[in-house]
Amino acid sequence: MIRDLYNVHVRPEEGGPTPLTEEEEQRARAVLFGDLGKVIAERGWVRFPAYSPEERRRLVDVAHRLSVHWGQQVFIEAEDQCAMRLYLSGHGSQAVASPLP
Repeated sequence: MIRDLYNVHVRPEEGGPTPLTEEEEQRARAVLFGDLGKVIAERGWVRFPAYSPEERRRLVDVAHRLSVHWGQQVFIEAEDQCAMRLYLSGHGSQAVASPLP
């Protein structure tokens, strides 16, 4: 027997980004600015997950805003497909890597 399905909706793809409103985007960037800025100020670097291009763009913007706010360059680089690293001069990937024997 075949049954008809009523009020069934196609669900969005799992793991896909949900679009944020302009206000939500501004709040998210403000929270990242404060939280990531605090950690960078304390230890010179921070690693943060970024799974989508939108999240990576958001972190690049936060790094730029921190650079303007502090008056010194905050660098950003992708560590792998899932994480970005924001750091001050002297705390980058060259400073983290151990010297070769």
